[in-house]
Amino acid sequence: FDYVGSRAFMRHVDTRLPRYRDFFLEAERSTGIDWRLIAAIAYQESHWDPQAISPTGVRGMMMLTTHTANMMEVGDRQDARSGILGGAHYYLRVRRKVPERIGEPDRSWLAVAAYNLGFGHVEDARILTQFQGADADEWEEVRERLPLLSDKAWFSRVQRGFAPGQTAVAYVDNVRRYYEILMWLDSHEILTSQDVPPSVIGAGG
Repeated sequence: FDYVGSRAFMRHVDTRLPRYRDFFLEAERSTGIDWRLIAAIAYQESHWDPQAISPTGVRGMMMLTTHTANMMEVGDRQDARSGILGGAHYYLRVRRKVPERIGEPDRSWLAVAAYNLGFGHVEDARILTQFQGADADEWEEVRERLPLLSDKAWFSRVQRGFAPGQTAVAYVDNVRRYYEILMWLDSHEILTSQDVPPSVIGAGG
């Protein structure tokens, strides 16, 4: 998450987020998931662009596949409100699969990883984490093992095989950073202001 990326994020906070904030708030009311987390996932997926399309065909604000959109009853993935609500409900669906004994924030970060990579692959990473004697209920421990899913010596031992685990690690890291900045801005009531102290942009996390 470099300086240039941070500046782009803050620019989009000012120019794009105000258009869609009510939809994120509606998604929070509908799912119980913090709207700022939903917004952070959406930014990682599309930079808050409801017209976004990936080379693999996923599209919209939350980059839903056709299958996921159908499952969440999203008729038009590129309609901002439909896409946000569908993605939020899909995230909630994935989060509910995470064992109830796992507390926060680990539960949320495991669910974010599963939103990106698929729940089954995250479960495989948890199995490898347990195999190595670490706590499979802690996100930081699973985070260390996710890259093993691209190493044949390890992914051949689990049910679902290869997965780009390092990509999921970077995905969650970015979502966490966006979420932290949105929480900071929201707490200071300057979420749509361009007048953000440089220390916020350059701070580590």
